[in-house]
Amino acid sequence: MQEFQHIKAWQRAHALAVALHKRARNFSRLGYSRLRAQLTGAADSIGDTIAEGAGAATAKEFARYLDMSIKSANETEGHLLKARDLDLFSPEEWQAYSAEVIEIRKMTYSCRRTMLANDKKTSDKKPNDRKAGDKSLKWLASKEPDA
Repeated sequence: MQEFQHIKAWQRAHALAVALHKRARNFSRLGYSRLRAQLTGAADSIGDTIAEGAGAATAKEFARYLDMSIKSANETEGHLLKARDLDLFSPEEWQAYSAEVIEIRKMTYSCRRTMLANDKKTSDKKPNDRKAGDKSLKWLASKEPDA
C-alpha cells in the first residue's frame, strides 16, 4: 500500500479532472447537463480509481484498478470528442485536453504493466522467500510514462 498522492498518474488525472470541472460549468446552461455529468464523472474516475487501487494488498490487485482507470480514460476521451463535435470545446481546447488524457493513459498503462511484472516476480518466489508487506509499489511515485 502507498499514498496515492505521490503517484504521478494520479496527480495529473486529478489536475485534469479539476480543469474539466471548471471548464464544463457552462454546459448545463447550454442544455448539455448530461454530457457535463458524464465527462466530469469519467475524468474523476481516472484518478479516483488509482487512489482506490493504491490501497490494494497486492501488485496484481492494484493492476486491476489501473486497468479500470485506463477504461475511464478511454471514456473521458470519448466524451471530449462529443463535446468538441457539439462545439462546446474549440479544436485547440479539445486537443490540449485529449493529449493530456492520452498521456495519463500511457502513464497508467506503464504502471499496470510494471505491477503485473512485479506480481509475477513475487509469485515466482517460494512462500518462505516473500517478505511481509509488498514494497513493489514504491517506485510509482517517480515513474515516467514509456514512450
